[in-house]
Amino acid sequence: MRYIYGILLVSLLSGCLDNKVEETLDGEELIVQKCAKCHNLDMPPKSYENEIAPSMMAVTFHLKDFIKSANPSEHEGKIVAFVKDYVIEPSRDKSFCDKESLDSYGVMPSQKGNVTINEVDAIAHYMYATYDNQKMLKIMQERQRLASLSLHERVLEQQRCNNCHDIEKDKVAPSFKMIASRYDKKDKSMLIESIKNGTKGKWEGKKLPMLAFKKMSDKDVEGMVDWILSLKK
Repeated sequence: MRYIYGILLVSLLSGCLDNKVEETLDGEELIVQKCAKCHNLDMPPKSYENEIAPSMMAVTFHLKDFIKSANPSEHEGKIVAFVKDYVIEPSRDKSFCDKESLDSYGVMPSQKGNVTINEVDAIAHYMYATYDNQKMLKIMQERQRLASLSLHERVLEQQRCNNCHDIEKDKVAPSFKMIASRYDKKDKSMLIESIKNGTKGKWEGKKLPMLAFKKMSDKDVEGMVDWILSLKK
């Protein structure tokens, strides 16, 4: 009897573990692994020549427009079901794309064997949640706000420079005005190098090293150095 109970317990636990694996599939990670080779995943998408498939944002917006549901709570489920079917068994008749797009891109090749149904399910749910009109609107509004700032204001915000620096007073790093008082235009290249690759031990009493900002664009780095030097009395 104990042996039978043991088998039942193992079976139940195995079932729970299987469900847990399915529940923890990461749609964001999967869409990069399985879809990014053909589809642009950015929102809004970056345009480029010779693209082989429409952007994922365009695909999702298109599906949301064409697949309707009288009950809003069922809308996502209908789109997920379509994606799961189409990715495995695509056809021209099933597609919601216009004739011109189909002629340009062609019908998506079946991904049977490249992706499981559970993976497609996670990807489709991620698509529905991520590529959203309201999210798109907020992204565009934020881009417009940042574009309205001066270069140094935008960089200070985006790079969180104020965590360590202040314009007027010292914090864990020297103030920008103190930096300006020590250096002048002949030191511009050195200051650019300091921002890009970081520094350590240049300021007595400042224990934290200057972090490297290798991902900042040359335009932003040079612009910040020009602004700092402009603070010189």
